[in-house]
Amino acid sequence: MNKYLKFRIYLPPFTMTEKNTKQDVRQFYDQIGWLQEEDGNYQNARYEDLRPVSREYISKTRLRVNKHLLPSGRFLLDAGSGPVQYPEYLTYSEGYDYRVCADISITALQEAKKRLGEHGLCVVADVANLPFAPDVFDGIVSMHTVHHLPMEEHRAAYGELYRVLGIDKKAVVVNGWGAPLLMQIAKPFIRVAKYIRFKRSGKEFSLIKKKKSAQEADVGTYIKKTSASWLKNELSDLTEIEIFAWRSVNTHFLRTFVHTFTGGKFFLKVLLWKEDLFTHFFGRHGQYPMIVFKKK
Repeated sequence: MNKYLKFRIYLPPFTMTEKNTKQDVRQFYDQIGWLQEEDGNYQNARYEDLRPVSREYISKTRLRVNKHLLPSGRFLLDAGSGPVQYPEYLTYSEGYDYRVCADISITALQEAKKRLGEHGLCVVADVANLPFAPDVFDGIVSMHTVHHLPMEEHRAAYGELYRVLGIDKKAVVVNGWGAPLLMQIAKPFIRVAKYIRFKRSGKEFSLIKKKKSAQEADVGTYIKKTSASWLKNELSDLTEIEIFAWRSVNTHFLRTFVHTFTGGKFFLKVLLWKEDLFTHFFGRHGQYPMIVFKKK
């Protein structure tokens, strides 16, 4: 018998208070979010900017996680792993013997297993109620997962990640803020830009609202985001956290303002440099932070 089968366990049914939300999230990702479309990407990729002009910036923001994880160990927990869909995500566990993928979506875990092979151990699990013993993981990463939980379970999720993290080991949680300062400042300009059509060759402007692309279609699932101040206050008696910049602008901002003919690549190089230089500021006030903590 494989000695790692202790990880392969199923959770009891959700409680009534959380049943609808979590079942909706699971159903969305099983039936829509983690199904491949005609272009070979998952449906969930429509929430990411995959254009060539943004490719370098997007890639380097994903790799920022590696700066805070320990480079090697026995087990890395990927909490809410999804299908581990981007090449940069694979780098998080390169120095670890095994990557334990925990997700409520069976479709996600099936896709993750295809990518990871024997390196991956897949577990159907609820991030707010992890089926692991304390102190067993040498590193933890969680990408865009906690905001899918009911608000009252955000603290429980961080508590579970802290509980299963090993002593002197580190965890990195990438999530999104609900109304970050920088995106609030940009929001009026994004709204105006939706009504402007710009044609490069003819320099034509029009106050006709542009049609939504397939990537901008409003197809999604439950999300509840918080703020840096709320999170620090909520976790103050659990663990000390540090907040770093992962990516300070959202996809709406990128698709609206970043284009090759507007010097988009140069703008993103400068933004990347600024995010590294003032990482705590952009982490607190930008769209996507890295919440990092160490178990002492």
